[in-house]
Amino acid sequence: MENFIVSARKYRPDKFNSVVGQAHITNTLKNAIKTGQLAQAFLFCGPRGVGKTTCARVLAKTINCQTPTADFEACGECESCLSFKNGSSMNIHELDAASNNSVDDIRSLVEQVRYAPQAGKYKIYIIDEVHMLSASAFNAFLKTLEEPPSYAIFILATTEKHKILPTILSRCQIFDFNRIKVDDIAHHLEYIAKTENISFEPDALHIIAQKADGALRDACSMFDQITSFSQGNITYRSAIDNLNILDYDYYFRVTEALLNENISESLLIFDEILDKGFDGNNFINGLCSHFRDLLVCKDTATVKLLEVSEGIRKKYLEQSQKAPVSFLLSGLSIGNQADLNYKGSKNQRLQVELALMKMCHIRAALNVSNGQLPQSEVKKKPDTVTTTPSQTTPPVTTTSPVVKNEPVVAKADPAPPVAPKAATAAVPKATVSAAIPSLKIPSIKNLGSNTTQPEEDERKENAIVETVEIKVNQPFTEDQLLRYWNEFAEIAAGESKIGLHTVMTVNSPKLRPDYTIEVIVIDKYQTDIVQSEQIQVLRFLKNKLQNNTIKIEAVIGEGPEQAKKTLYTSTDKFKYLAEKNPNLLELRRRLDLEIDF
Repeated sequence: MENFIVSARKYRPDKFNSVVGQAHITNTLKNAIKTGQLAQAFLFCGPRGVGKTTCARVLAKTINCQTPTADFEACGECESCLSFKNGSSMNIHELDAASNNSVDDIRSLVEQVRYAPQAGKYKIYIIDEVHMLSASAFNAFLKTLEEPPSYAIFILATTEKHKILPTILSRCQIFDFNRIKVDDIAHHLEYIAKTENISFEPDALHIIAQKADGALRDACSMFDQITSFSQGNITYRSAIDNLNILDYDYYFRVTEALLNENISESLLIFDEILDKGFDGNNFINGLCSHFRDLLVCKDTATVKLLEVSEGIRKKYLEQSQKAPVSFLLSGLSIGNQADLNYKGSKNQRLQVELALMKMCHIRAALNVSNGQLPQSEVKKKPDTVTTTPSQTTPPVTTTSPVVKNEPVVAKADPAPPVAPKAATAAVPKATVSAAIPSLKIPSIKNLGSNTTQPEEDERKENAIVETVEIKVNQPFTEDQLLRYWNEFAEIAAGESKIGLHTVMTVNSPKLRPDYTIEVIVIDKYQTDIVQSEQIQVLRFLKNKLQNNTIKIEAVIGEGPEQAKKTLYTSTDKFKYLAEKNPNLLELRRRLDLEIDF
């Protein structure tokens, strides 16, 4: 026990070839040694645990090696290499700038630089965490760093390059270290495990590598911890238990339940996760990452972005075939919104459960919006029903039962009301679910808008969807237009679209000979409302009036009802009062007032 050395120190690279994941830097340094083009100062910067100090030590050791190898690596056997290994080298000095950051510390270092090395070619100074130096210490270091003696080389290391003065940066060769890839960390841990005769599962090493987030030192620390926990037998289960990581299997099970639209199963799995002590926010973030990985598996070109073991990769590829892209994208959107709302919510568990319930209805919502009824809503035995159009609706021709965005609702009745003409078609009888949380689908909201039957509740619950194909554009009068125009305005009011309802009711529309509807608005705001909602309005009117040439044009002007318009906003009220008394504008300017009262 007294001789135990942690893996991060015991297996610390001592040659360029053994440095993990930084080939672009080690190759450059070896070529500089080979050609003799060594700079007087190097700056190694990058995240923690990626090998900055390690590379600095290897560089210092190799520079002073008396008998380098053919590929310009340190021999490890000469007097210089042995003294460095034993920590007794007089030519290599390490300074921790975190605890030696004053001007006096730097002045002492500069004094040491004046003396030439007693043995070897160079005196090398490694300054770790150099960003911790004070501004005065940096300034005291500038001249020596720019023009050091020929035998002096400075190697600076930092995790925060942005805190270093630009005058220091301009005097150094800068090397940016990358985060180490998951596969590289896993291979290094595998090498350590085999050397120490520790049994392991590849999935467990991949979990450790992912948790390390690109830092090899962190990965080695976790490796030692799990080795002690599992008594030399590193398994996938011991790794996730010790590192407090949620098992992949939970995400696969939850996704399977969501694809099957099984709300109960998804909520029970989430409850099981909470019982194990995991946080709801971590779960929803992990589920979003799971959806992202499934999207990555959709294309063979992007599968390489999936940083998991081979066994887990097969599971991802299998489930990605079952999950449509539209489902995954919608799920990511819902999960991201839940993550944003989680911390500010008083009932955090409900936020996650609501997100899961929304995800369960994604496929049904997409099917309805794309013109398909959900499978759970379609009855096996189709019935023949009769469509009863309103009195002013001209004859129509029915086609195969393909769902349209604005459905015509029909109700099977043995004694239908008297109508001028009726179109019959054999269509499957179905009931469309009326509640898909947070997914706005106009066709669901407007179900039943075409019928004149008095039974409102029954009409909404038993909607028969049928396509109406307009064969001939039917002429219509302005009175007919106003009738359906006002009907849609009431629908907008029922859906809390107050702005649209106001625009449609304040001024009556005008019908041009080319069937263009001229809507009079008072400002750009109302123009935007008309443009954003005109698709829904046009679909409704074309269906009702049986004319595909109808267009809507917003015209800014004063209509007959403009003079007696209601002032809704604070801005409208202020403009109205300022027109009567211009001194209000001057008062607002002098007192720097805002229009909010």
